[in-house]
Amino acid sequence: MAIEIRAPQFPESVADGTIATWHKKPGEAVSRDELIVDIETDKVVLEVVAPADGRITSVMKNAGDVVKSQEVLALFEAGAAAAAAAAPAAAPAASAPAKAAAEGAAGPAARKAAAEANVDVAKVQGSGKGGRVTKEDVQRAAAPAAAPAVKPAPAAAAAPTAAWTPGEREERRVPMTRLRKRVAERLVEAQSTAAMLTTFNEVNMKPVMDMRKNYQAQFEKAHGVKLGFMSFFVRAAVEALKRFPSVNASIDGDDIVYHGYYDIGIAVSSDRGLVVPILRDANSKGFAEIESNIIAYGQKARDGKLGIEDMTGGTFSITNGGVFGSLLSTPILNPPQTAILGMHKIQDRPMAVNGQVVILPMMYLALTYDHRLIDGKEAVSFLVTIKELIEDPARLLLDL
Repeated sequence: MAIEIRAPQFPESVADGTIATWHKKPGEAVSRDELIVDIETDKVVLEVVAPADGRITSVMKNAGDVVKSQEVLALFEAGAAAAAAAAPAAAPAASAPAKAAAEGAAGPAARKAAAEANVDVAKVQGSGKGGRVTKEDVQRAAAPAAAPAVKPAPAAAAAPTAAWTPGEREERRVPMTRLRKRVAERLVEAQSTAAMLTTFNEVNMKPVMDMRKNYQAQFEKAHGVKLGFMSFFVRAAVEALKRFPSVNASIDGDDIVYHGYYDIGIAVSSDRGLVVPILRDANSKGFAEIESNIIAYGQKARDGKLGIEDMTGGTFSITNGGVFGSLLSTPILNPPQTAILGMHKIQDRPMAVNGQVVILPMMYLALTYDHRLIDGKEAVSFLVTIKELIEDPARLLLDL
């Protein structure tokens, strides 16, 4: 009996999705819970897996097609016999399950990298949680195989998709991903609907750096995670948001919505683009939990495993361009939020302290805010509050 393979039920915030990649072809054997197809939405890539052992009999939607919630994607025939019949006779009997298990243990980013590098995922040793194969594992596995490519080879052997040829005036046209299109739409929306202004300040990072140096070993031993800078800024932002509720609010039509909770979005770079997972109830989290959550979100972003629920909502955002070397920038709002904090590169600079020139590790901070709701005085005071808390981090622990 044929089983209909349907698209997942999308949340209200997601209207539809696009078929990104079919991992199985009609007639090909499929194991239960093995990945069949990836569906790319505006926010995440959703994976559709096999409901049982069997094979796909026909595909209703091709790569690039737009699908709605619960729309039929393919027809599936369950049964071990069907799967066995579809397996090539010449293939070793034990290799198919092993390969399926290995591919199932690899995220979309890893599988894509493996396909591009012509690497068999089943032969890659995974370093992720539970032996999961990551993109970095694939790249390491591909490195030795790629080495001979630097040797001279006949021109006819060059692949048509090779890198740019020096001196050639080439062009390449590729469609935008849904995520990139959605990011573009939201940036234009923010610039066209909000009255964005940015205020700047600078913060002396020496107190935080000294605290990390003094307690890093003990902190890591006690909590199993390193003490980073982001947890200090999340805690400082929460305390500042408590003092300036408008910065934690949003505009809905002619109404102002004041949020009695603190869900902080943390901008994370991934292969697919910039994503902003949410730290729920950040006011109730300690330094260790914040750091653990950020690490987990970063890993999920790299593996393409962030769920829609991970990125829905948020009352305030923080982005750190400093990890890429940015010294100063003006972040753009993440609607419907009314403010976003930008962190930047820490750089030693000469500063005047008590009439003396002292070299200090300084960081520029930027707060972009919606002037329709937040006045300049509030924005400046909010940023000064963060500066004061970071320069005297003991106040974060004493609620001062």
